[in-house]
Amino acid sequence: MSTQGTAEKATTTLWRPTGPKELQLVRESGWRAWPARLPEQPLFYPVLNEDYAVRIARDWNVKHDGAGYVTRFAVESAFLARYPVRQAGGETILELWVPAEELDEFNAHLVGPIEVVHEFR
Repeated sequence: MSTQGTAEKATTTLWRPTGPKELQLVRESGWRAWPARLPEQPLFYPVLNEDYAVRIARDWNVKHDGAGYVTRFAVESAFLARYPVRQAGGETILELWVPAEELDEFNAHLVGPIEVVHEFR
């Protein structure tokens, strides 16, 4: 990898379905970080495709929180290599399992802002 200051690192685009409470915490971070997990949430689950994120936001978050959002964000690809892709169901239901205690480090490897790309009510 180049060490020049102008070289850009390769990134991977991820999505995360989220409810209004988590989204407010992301907003408060300046769209730069995911909030710490609650004690009953040992893992942070970003997903690898937009369609899967849409299904969760629309079908689960709306039902449980009154609204669901799909966010998109980029993470340094080399950093993500430590997390194996997990298949949580069908062949397109792919996610990463980031231990809660590693979330600060994960956030440090975000590239650019977290963006809301879909909203469901």
